[in-house]
Amino acid sequence: MRVEIAPALVRELLSDPKIFPELPADLDEDTELALDSLGLVWFLHQLGTKFDLVIEPEDEHLTAFSSLRDITDHLNRVLAGESGDG
Repeated sequence: MRVEIAPALVRELLSDPKIFPELPADLDEDTELALDSLGLVWFLHQLGTKFDLVIEPEDEHLTAFSSLRDITDHLNRVLAGESGDG
């Protein structure tokens, strides 16, 4: 069964206080975000815990994960064509 990750789900995961303590509820999908390395690791951990989607943290994610749309698109590409890193 193929699952697709929606921007609303990414927004929900990012709103975790360990990632973005005060993520605006009306954040536009293209608004620029800046994840720090600890936030990235926790975000990827949450993906693994909740969706069994294992993606190893890489430095490129800090720049590639620059908006809700970018994160959502990346995760859906992983789901569609790659097995992840674990």
